Amino acid sequence: MSEQATIDQALSILESRLNQPQEYFTKSRDTQAYLTIKFNGLEHESFRVMFLDNQHGLIELKEMFRGTIDGAAVYPREVVKAALQFNAAAVIFAHNHPSGVNEPSMADKHITKRLVDALQTIDIRVLDHIVIGGNKAYSFAEHGLL
Repeated sequence: MSEQATIDQALSILESRLNQPQEYFTKSRDTQAYLTIKFNGLEHESFRVMFLDNQHGLIELKEMFRGTIDGAAVYPREVVKAALQFNAAAVIFAHNHPSGVNEPSMADKHITKRLVDALQTIDIRVLDHIVIGGNKAYSFAEHGLL
């Protein structure tokens, strides 16, 4: 079995367990580990949203925007529409930096504020924004940026 096939099989098992009602994202470290695996090996920037229920159970992890090696356009309107579609109570934003640097840029901080403001108007909580760079994760919540 190839290395990629093994990774794909492990992801499939992890996703099936996380999508069960008894599985929740209540610990930041678990969420960061899950997302680090999901973004592993991407050569382009990908902005994803974890749509969660009231108990922080995963409804859906969806790639909302795909970019190039150094950026992706993010549109709050589309995130709001998807959150309503999934009937989410909370969300966690995540994106990767293909450069391997996990520190958020000023643009990352700006779009996070715009997203938080947009989702607050419809009572959807933003729990975190996690930036993945290589095998390292940066949590906005842990650094007091939310």
